[in-house]
Amino acid sequence: MEGLLGLGLVGLFIGCFLAATVIPFSAEILLVGALLAGCDPLATFCVATLGNSLGSLTSYGVGYLGKWEWIEKWFHVSREKLEKQKGKIDKYGPFMAMLCWLPFIGDVFAIGLGFYRISFVKCTIFIFIGKALRFGVWTLLYIAYGQAFLDFLDV
Repeated sequence: MEGLLGLGLVGLFIGCFLAATVIPFSAEILLVGALLAGCDPLATFCVATLGNSLGSLTSYGVGYLGKWEWIEKWFHVSREKLEKQKGKIDKYGPFMAMLCWLPFIGDVFAIGLGFYRISFVKCTIFIFIGKALRFGVWTLLYIAYGQAFLDFLDV
């Protein structure tokens, strides 16, 4: 992850994209790292939201294609796990896309939404809303307390 931070906002985009797809790590750490490195908070928020949202939409696309070999190989999601989400997807539909930011289960939601052919436009909107809320909270916490934290660490 340090190598990604060395690339600035491009590295943040790549890292946030990958964090929402096949590589299990925290996009929040990348966001905060970019902020600590001096990146503009608004640009950092926008890049992280865009990258992570597009990563979830990639998961949606893989689910939409419905190729079990890809789903199981790249996302480690079994057919049984996806079928267990069917009831929730039927009940909540595209609103579940707001939860695609959740660790581990968020990828399953994105794949399931695509697999069960829930509206792409609605899922896109709700994925972006969920990711923006997530990164917005972290960015605001940094703006409010980042300098105090750095002072505490005496950095």
